[in-house]
Amino acid sequence: MYMPILPDIAPYINSLKSRFMALLPILHYPDPRLHMRASVVDRVDADIRQLAADMSETMYAAPGIGLAATQVNRHVRVIVIDVSEDRSQLLTFINPELIEKSGECEGEEGCLSVPGIYETVKRAAQVKVRALNVEGETFELDATDLLAVCIQHEMDHLDGKVFVEYLSRLKQTRIKAKLVKQSRETF
Repeated sequence: MYMPILPDIAPYINSLKSRFMALLPILHYPDPRLHMRASVVDRVDADIRQLAADMSETMYAAPGIGLAATQVNRHVRVIVIDVSEDRSQLLTFINPELIEKSGECEGEEGCLSVPGIYETVKRAAQVKVRALNVEGETFELDATDLLAVCIQHEMDHLDGKVFVEYLSRLKQTRIKAKLVKQSRETF
């Protein structure tokens, strides 16, 4: 029997795979997986870089300004954010940690995991965050305004917290009921 000798194409397949991003399904509140704490990323490798790329593609398509890995059912400490108007300033935070926060601001927040719901939440007005980038290098960033709020919001997801949990029990119950009803009507 003749068997042609084929070259090892795995490296080629992997390079092609890294050029294409995938849209990931976003979990919706009150899905219990949104309450799972994310694990620390031990090393930044091709899989983590691909996850970050897929998350950014998903965030832009949604459309949103931030997305945590928890929201796409990957429970590792990775978030992507782009608060720029022209979507040209993508930031990836791996193993982010708040090292400073100050001031207070109050503003309306929404969430890709809580579609159609916008509520007022209090947050720190300024934050300093330390994280790894997609190359595994440590960086620090001082953030204010919308970027500071978005960082805190996405980091909450990594700790298993959704922004509606800052609201009164009554509002949480109403939001949960509304979203459960919407999901039933969708299917």
